[in-house]
Amino acid sequence: MTTIQQNLEAVRHRIAEAAQQCDRSPKEVQLLAVSKTKPVEAIQEAIDAGQRLFGENYVQEGVDKIQHFNNTSESGQLEWHFIGPLQSNKSRLVAEHFHWMHTLDREKIARRLSEQRPATMPPLNVLIQINISDEQSKSGIKLEALSELAAQIHDLPHLTLRGLMTIPAPESDPARQLAVFQKMTQAFHQLKSAYPQIDTLSMGMTDDMDNAIRAGSTMVRIGTAIFGARDYTL
Repeated sequence: MTTIQQNLEAVRHRIAEAAQQCDRSPKEVQLLAVSKTKPVEAIQEAIDAGQRLFGENYVQEGVDKIQHFNNTSESGQLEWHFIGPLQSNKSRLVAEHFHWMHTLDREKIARRLSEQRPATMPPLNVLIQINISDEQSKSGIKLEALSELAAQIHDLPHLTLRGLMTIPAPESDPARQLAVFQKMTQAFHQLKSAYPQIDTLSMGMTDDMDNAIRAGSTMVRIGTAIFGARDYTL
């Protein structure tokens, strides 16, 4: 058994425990393996261990990996999520290669993605990124701007709005951390009442996924606990 396989099993167990502790089914929480800066060999190990959803932060690196795995027998089973900040001059690459985009926070980018999505591909699944902690260094919109941006995205023909994503500020107090996640969940349910196709709340990473799941997350983004520390010198 490889280390990555062991790590995946440990993360899945942690997800199941967190879900069961709040009377949720573990099946309600998808595991997105954050594979940025990791080589294709490490991703292949995760695939061999049953992982199918992968998240990439850097456009060209992600496209190179997608193209690599398009030539493998598992290609049709894999789902690639772009989870990093997106510059408008890179939007075509995301539109042409990824299945999901988690960090949508501007109408301009939404329109470009819709216009650049190939007609031969299904609509690009998108999440609106919320800057729930109002951090100046973080991307995302404030909650007050959600209704307007959601309506703009909903009208675009080659995008499907699936929900919300957030990266809250680090919080040492578990109660305050949970409260922030619950604020996101409330916004998620309000959005879902307006758009029935909404089904995805992407929040929770290695250090805070337990509280994210307790609050209602449907997708956790886990990198370090699966692949180990990242090498940013590549």
